[in-house]
Amino acid sequence: MNIYYDSANHRLVFVKDKADSRFWESHWDTYKIHQIIRPAVFSRSVLSPTGKYLPKGSRILEGGCGQAQYVWALHSKGYEAYGVDYARETVERIKNMIPEIKISYGDVRDLDFSDNFFDGYWSLGVIEHFYDGFEDIASEMKRVIRPGGYLFLTFPCISGFREKKIKEGKYDIWQESPELTSNFYQFALSSENVESEFIKNGFELVAKKKNAGFKGMKDEIEPGRLKQTMQNMFNSKNYLIKGLKWGFDQVLSPYFGHMQLLILKNSK
Repeated sequence: MNIYYDSANHRLVFVKDKADSRFWESHWDTYKIHQIIRPAVFSRSVLSPTGKYLPKGSRILEGGCGQAQYVWALHSKGYEAYGVDYARETVERIKNMIPEIKISYGDVRDLDFSDNFFDGYWSLGVIEHFYDGFEDIASEMKRVIRPGGYLFLTFPCISGFREKKIKEGKYDIWQESPELTSNFYQFALSSENVESEFIKNGFELVAKKKNAGFKGMKDEIEPGRLKQTMQNMFNSKNYLIKGLKWGFDQVLSPYFGHMQLLILKNSK
């Protein structure tokens, strides 16, 4: 993965593989869907924020739901949960294996739902994969969320540590070319810029929090013994190691957080 700094837009550009539907179909091991979905009912990262702002029975969409583990988690906890994704084969496999959850093939830039249909909308690491910007996605979010409803939005962000690296010139400068853009994977976006865009689009910022500090530190520190140790911990399936990673996340996220969570209210 190569990372560049786009000074004109104050964002990082990650180049490796184009994150289109074919990429995700090959990336997800859909034959292990049950192993991924069932444990998601214990996921505090999605269920806790949802429960704070929306009562059980609320109608919630996950746009770009992937393997639908969080759609399942919300469904299992008593929400009327829907999922949409543009990886058609994955959607069909999940529908065949777990027919009780509501997922469908679709495009988050052109949703097949009526205005004000949802009480809430989860977008987990989606907007950063669109090279031409997320304006169409934000417009559809605004349209389908009812007035007073909530948007839960996560995306890779420019952490304090990444900001420091930018100032020190640690990243190559982005210079757009057909070769690079054809292999565009994602952006790490300025949290302030994203907040501003959604506020201009009629949302009110309710809360925000940085997450994934362990990953943010692991990915950005110089190669060496510490980086390798963190990578080994990151890959571990051991529950004790997972507990340690969770603890490190709480300590590291304010400065190293890889992901930003914004909770926004549709104020129209």
